[in-house]
Amino acid sequence: MAPHVSIYTAGHPIDKDVRNLELEYAKAVTIGDNVWIGGNVVINPGVTIGNDVVIASGSVVVKDIPSHVVAGGNPCHVIRQITDKDKNNWRTQLKEYEDDIESFGE
Repeated sequence: MAPHVSIYTAGHPIDKDVRNLELEYAKAVTIGDNVWIGGNVVINPGVTIGNDVVIASGSVVVKDIPSHVVAGGNPCHVIRQITDKDKNNWRTQLKEYEDDIESFGE
């Protein structure tokens, strides 16, 4: 999770007369495994974010985000799926990075 991420679970009615009755409410936010949330993201009450998700910086998440996607925007929406090709590419880059680190100590 990057800096300045705001996760809200509480809300209140919009109508002032109802709001004055102090009828605040809370809705859980669920964030799956292996999720990267960029800086300055706002997550609103009741949202579920699936597994293996990237949320772009500055996004405002107002609806559920499914697993295995890159999402962003205001309101946040799915930009594209994360594919097996993406995952293989990242593993290759990680291996190259690890090899570079290992050879640095020689």
